[in-house]
Amino acid sequence: MSPVIPVLLVTGPIGVGKTTVANEMSAVLDRRRMPHALVDMDALRWRYPADPSDPFSAALGLQNLAAVWRNYQAAGAERLVLVDIVESRAQLPQCGAAIPGATLVVVRLRAAAATLAVRIAQREVGTGYAWHLERSAELAALMEREQVEDLAVENDGRPLADVAGEVLRRCNWLSASER
Repeated sequence: MSPVIPVLLVTGPIGVGKTTVANEMSAVLDRRRMPHALVDMDALRWRYPADPSDPFSAALGLQNLAAVWRNYQAAGAERLVLVDIVESRAQLPQCGAAIPGATLVVVRLRAAAATLAVRIAQREVGTGYAWHLERSAELAALMEREQVEDLAVENDGRPLADVAGEVLRRCNWLSASER
């Protein structure tokens, strides 16, 4: 039987700060010497050309996640901080299958549309800007409607350490008194 693997899946629309918050969460776990891994699914799907039947390379990403997780687990990781865009809870069983024993908690980060637009403008230049801006608004509306998360955390106008700490505490990875 596989050991239970706690997995925090950080999601939200483009520009909400998924990777930034996950990196801070990992730093907090590092300071507490909690064996873990951090995986951003974008890195596991990056390829050209895309398969027309899977334009976001979701299947490839899950195959890579399964392989990468085995390596992290062999190296001592006991839990996983995972960053991905979740459009529907129907995606979650596939994610869990890539990590035997996974107990997933989906954390959706939220921020105002104006904040998302500013963040996207700061990082996207050239031809991708308009697509990312439009896709972010589409994802924010979809996630609000579908309620893909187990818990939602505001990431607008708050210090990064506060957001990461709130996620870790609300998911019981830290005690209520820890920061």
